[in-house]
Amino acid sequence: MMMSLDDKGSVQIQTKVLPQDSWTQVSCPCCVSKQVESLVLIQLSDNVQPVTKRWLISLIEASKRHGGAALLAHPGEDECGDVIVVSAPRCTLLRATEDLGLCKKYRNKEMASFSYHDRDNFTNVDDMQEFLTLAERQYIVKNELDSLQAQKKQRIPGVPEAPGVLEAWENICQKLVRAGVIKDIFPLHDQQRLNDVCRRWYSKKQIWRQPLDAIQSYFGGTMAFYFSFLQFYTWALVPPAFLGLVLTFLLPGGGGVVKEQAVEGVMEEEDYGPSVSGHMVQAVFSMLWSTLFIEFWKRRSSSLSHRWGTRHLTERFAEPRPGFQGTLGLNPVTGRLEPLFPEWQRQLRVGLVSLPLVGLFLGLVVLGMTGFYHGEALVQGFHQDSGSLFSGALLYLPSMAHTVYTNILKNVYHAVAMQLTKWENHREESSFQNHHITKVLLFTFFNNFAVLFHIAFYKQDLPLLRKRLASMLIGNQLMNQCTEVVVPFMVDRFLSAPHKKEQEDDLEMDKLRAQRSLPPFPGLFAEYIELLLQFGYLSLFSCVYPLTAVLLLLNNITEIRGDAYKFCKLFRKPFSAPVSNMGVWQTAFEVLGFVSVMSNCWLLLLSPRVQEFCLEGGISGKNIILFAILVEHVLILVKMILAFMIPDEPDWVRIKREQIEFNSMQALGQQKL
Repeated sequence: MMMSLDDKGSVQIQTKVLPQDSWTQVSCPCCVSKQVESLVLIQLSDNVQPVTKRWLISLIEASKRHGGAALLAHPGEDECGDVIVVSAPRCTLLRATEDLGLCKKYRNKEMASFSYHDRDNFTNVDDMQEFLTLAERQYIVKNELDSLQAQKKQRIPGVPEAPGVLEAWENICQKLVRAGVIKDIFPLHDQQRLNDVCRRWYSKKQIWRQPLDAIQSYFGGTMAFYFSFLQFYTWALVPPAFLGLVLTFLLPGGGGVVKEQAVEGVMEEEDYGPSVSGHMVQAVFSMLWSTLFIEFWKRRSSSLSHRWGTRHLTERFAEPRPGFQGTLGLNPVTGRLEPLFPEWQRQLRVGLVSLPLVGLFLGLVVLGMTGFYHGEALVQGFHQDSGSLFSGALLYLPSMAHTVYTNILKNVYHAVAMQLTKWENHREESSFQNHHITKVLLFTFFNNFAVLFHIAFYKQDLPLLRKRLASMLIGNQLMNQCTEVVVPFMVDRFLSAPHKKEQEDDLEMDKLRAQRSLPPFPGLFAEYIELLLQFGYLSLFSCVYPLTAVLLLLNNITEIRGDAYKFCKLFRKPFSAPVSNMGVWQTAFEVLGFVSVMSNCWLLLLSPRVQEFCLEGGISGKNIILFAILVEHVLILVKMILAFMIPDEPDWVRIKREQIEFNSMQALGQQKL
């Protein structure tokens, strides 16, 4: 099947403009345009009947009052093809902009909540490609398709009777997916814009600066907030990295070999570590740095959400997520017929199956930790007997083996957690994501930090903690760089390139095939997990290994460019809903920042040098603990005061927000009159 969407196009599909007579003729005068932009592709099954395709196109084109999506549909080359290209008329885009609560520039050049009735007073309102970003236009099309509801019970033309019956108010797209009519729905690339973003993003030799506005416009706010946070976090690593270098190589006792005496059960071992003053400086700095980092990121996030017009997004009653299953019935809130699933059954699934399985995997973490300690004891004994350079290198083998074990266990658990969350059958996408993220965060924290906490606070072996932390940092970063940068680059360069060349040489090749064959965008879940682990290593344990920030800084410099290349070249373009911040991930970073206060206080107390210093000063062990508790509470209080004193949004953003709220209230009052 060949589809000539673009007579000049390349192998990579683009959001090209199709002739106006190929599209539905829009009856609304304000929507008449000489050019219609291809935004979204509906991939149908290979054996879809032409009558089914015609029925779906007519439904997409129908007005809202007749149960349609009020969009524009293009059948491809002919009615027998397996694709439908979808666009949106101006009036549909404008009404959806108001429904979403997006802010746009008013005639006075200030941001204001968009109102359809006041649309003529907004700038660029006649040019949808200037008024809305590509990501916003594509999300609106997807949102309108997802909102299609059957007005009455009916049969789907061309589909067998068993799966082809639509109940009244049943979601049409979800039904067509279950019936095997629709295989996928994804947004189309605009190759010219993508090349421009790539050129400005990772093709230049600059290290820090990223075209965040271009990323937000093309890929959407979700990805823009991630890369903005990654850039902000990487910049924030510079002060702790500098301090770590100073403490390690310049201060007395910071970089040389220091003999740690056996104090209160801590084993005696020669090791590299900071001096007493350096240990205290690093601990206090880590606690203050984590607080300031989170608070200043909140200010940065609020500035970006205002600039991108997403500060005042509206909450709408969510439709059931595509994977939600249940018995058809009337929703007591909306009165619509949709799948219903009793809450008590979901709670039983969570309590009797999900929680025990999560506990089982946490037990496997403990099993791996036990194996690590056993291996550590074996190599320690071998090194004491041998004393050779080879036996010294083997000291790091248990840590490296445990790192590999935890990564394998992590991958298995992630797959299990996803299946468990699907099986729990959550209705809303937000509930599904929250339960999935909670499972993964619990395991991730336990899997990566339990052994460190055990070494620090149970065994009280800071030299082992330092060695373990270093091996985890180096091992994880090498593995991440290999799996996220090297492997995708090699696949794209050596395995995919010949196929791309064949497609370029074959003029009869379907121009959609290149993009349709790309894997779906995997999301940013793994990327945020990686940053969260980095932040945990730095804020919780960097006082025993000051070079933590240095290693993370070097990793993130390549991470920015590697992620940019990967998302531009190796995956389909994702849909991106307008967002005002990082969501639940910001809360996770805040929790780690709070835990860092307690962790650093007790690591400071357990340092043999600090204990020796206190004993020389005549402070008993009991008084040391009381003093540590006092210091902990003081630092928590300081952290809370800092968080309170630093506003979550700059004054200028607060003033703009209040102006928007005031103007919106005035406009609402005038509409009522």
